[in-house]
Amino acid sequence: MQQPGHEEVAAFLAQHSGGTASDLEPLTGGAWSSAWAYRAGEEELVIRFGRESSWYEADQMAMAFSGPDLPVPQVREVGTTPTGQAYAISVRHHGRFLEDTPVERADAVAPTLTRLLVALYRVPSPPGALVMWHPAGAPARSWRELVLARLVDGRAPLDGDPKLAALSAAVCDRVRTLVAACPERRDLIHGDLLHGNVLVSPDCRRVQAVISWKCSLRGDFLYDAAWCSVWGPVFYPGIAATAPLSGLLQDPGLRADESALVDAAIRHHCYELQIGLTHLGWSIWTWDQEHLTATAGLLAEILERGPLPSTGA
Repeated sequence: MQQPGHEEVAAFLAQHSGGTASDLEPLTGGAWSSAWAYRAGEEELVIRFGRESSWYEADQMAMAFSGPDLPVPQVREVGTTPTGQAYAISVRHHGRFLEDTPVERADAVAPTLTRLLVALYRVPSPPGALVMWHPAGAPARSWRELVLARLVDGRAPLDGDPKLAALSAAVCDRVRTLVAACPERRDLIHGDLLHGNVLVSPDCRRVQAVISWKCSLRGDFLYDAAWCSVWGPVFYPGIAATAPLSGLLQDPGLRADESALVDAAIRHHCYELQIGLTHLGWSIWTWDQEHLTATAGLLAEILERGPLPSTGA
């Protein structure tokens, strides 16, 4: 579905808000939505347009998780435009994208990222919590089932290329071996902490907003750490320099939970491989050859490297 341009957004807001919207400007960062900042009186707001209302309903539900180290913007409204696009209006937060923080600020970013990961881990899990807790994703009977199902989804597009098919087969074999170590936890997982979804303060010492919860899950909290570890070395060197897993393993609260860190490095490695393979499959359809080649090289390196050292465990 084609995203609306400036005139279309301005016209929609004029009708929607009675002509009070001003200072309309496009925002960057979204891969599946377009976002526009504007003012309504003295208030700064953001309107996003996308394909599915369920994406934004997940954001509304995630407001319940908001806290000092996990600030979730208030979603004021979710609806559908006359042209059939889903939209959401939320309170605007300012900051820089987490993945854009430079290597030289790693000393400031590392504890900020650790606090965010721990804040996600600390969100209480209600009795009988489902792996897919919101309406934007397909249900899964168990955490391990979801991990393995995404292997199949990621591998299918790769079968036409012998080298990629061989790599995906090796990754699948490794993950199927490691998944037995992955517990059926129901921690809160954001599922996409990079790619324009986390804003941090200019000094990198505070998280300002965590947005876009459509990929969120209930499972093993180490999945979010693996997400950051996978993409850092090639695409986001500032994140790689923070050593996400190491910081998480040194948190005193986590270390006090005897069950939380059992086989942590193995679990983390399992998720790295699954995430890498899934996105290698997506790269065939959504990215150029350079990105595909870089992702394949990164996945091969992770496979050869094995689990990261369990520093602090």
